[in-house]
Amino acid sequence: MKLSDLKPAPGSTRRHNRVGRGIGSGSGKTSGRGHKGKGSRAGGNTPPGYEGGQMPLSRRVPKRGFRRLLKNAKRRNEFVVINLKDLAKFGDGSTVDSATLTQRGMARAGSKIKILGEGELKTKLTVRADAFSKSAMEKIAKAGGTAELIQQAANQ
Repeated sequence: MKLSDLKPAPGSTRRHNRVGRGIGSGSGKTSGRGHKGKGSRAGGNTPPGYEGGQMPLSRRVPKRGFRRLLKNAKRRNEFVVINLKDLAKFGDGSTVDSATLTQRGMARAGSKIKILGEGELKTKLTVRADAFSKSAMEKIAKAGGTAELIQQAANQ
């Protein structure tokens, strides 16, 4: 097969309609644009959402909620949430931190991790994370493990 042999699938392309080629063609004289008005003029078309001078819907509807700004993105604390039931997969006495979670595909590298207390923990684990819920800390301690909070640098 050569590049010169390539052609579109049969029936997928149609010949474009040649407008303005006489009355007998079916799209002559006004060329399918109708008589007068903005749509008949060259370069005359309405933008999407234009309602003929009526107040557009996007401006009539009340604006609600908080819209995040790009400049605030760096200040946000977005965590990867991991429940205790997910940590039950780790063996007894093992250490769980961001590196081991990344290795197992549970979190992306460099992301902040928060441990939540959903589920039960029966194994003794050392868990290092950026944040813990109260119930998660209690359940880890109850199972005989330790929950270590990673302190972030002030300028991050």
